[in-house]
Amino acid sequence: MNIFSGIFLTVAGAAIGSFLNVLICRIPQGKSIVYPPSHCPKCGHAIRFYDNIPIISYVILRGRCRDCHEKISLRYPLVELLTAMMSLLLFWKFGLNLKYFFSFVFSSVLIVITFIDFDHQIIPDIITLPGIPIFSLIAILFMDVPWLEAVLGIIIGGGCLYAVAVGYELITKREGMGGGDIKLLAMLGGFLGWKSIFFIVFVSSLLGALVGISMMIAKGQDMKYAVPFGPFLSIAAVAYIFFGRYATMLFISRY
Repeated sequence: MNIFSGIFLTVAGAAIGSFLNVLICRIPQGKSIVYPPSHCPKCGHAIRFYDNIPIISYVILRGRCRDCHEKISLRYPLVELLTAMMSLLLFWKFGLNLKYFFSFVFSSVLIVITFIDFDHQIIPDIITLPGIPIFSLIAILFMDVPWLEAVLGIIIGGGCLYAVAVGYELITKREGMGGGDIKLLAMLGGFLGWKSIFFIVFVSSLLGALVGISMMIAKGQDMKYAVPFGPFLSIAAVAYIFFGRYATMLFISRY
């Protein structure tokens, strides 16, 4: 039963990943996520249902539009595969229950945020502002997060990045941390609790520094090169879902 459930949830995850691609493409442009139906961004032709099968259609079409033969971004099957794997991993961790469902919804939102931030260097308020109260309430009601931990998670999450942003701007006279990152960490803290903030900030900062330095070396950029921080916050938050509580308990037990 678990095997069949895992297969079903993996396939369902890939299908949801196809919808996430729509969100990633249309939300930054302020377009409807319902109409018009999926179409080629190059030639405008509607995508046939048999060309819209997650991952498989991309392989069959060899990564090109059937009508205009323009290349289809590798991001589309990547998002579908990532969402499918996330669904399977969360099922293995939680089983088929409400914790799985809400963790999957939360992770899917982070996937959307990650790719929008990569593409546009923005984290839309339309996602994070309602996400803060909604995910906090879900955490309290369904994820066994005490209400005080959720509230402190919002305050500490948003507050610590706000303090960093203000301090950086005072010292360097230029903006270094966007408001979207502040709201995102507040949302993460509300869902995962205040204890997650230390893990998320540490892991995301480490990843961001490693990637940023590598990109500057590879491209010969100076230290002003902008690296979106939202994806690293999102990766760290997902890592916390799987490993963070154990890491936090280990740290507390040692110190």
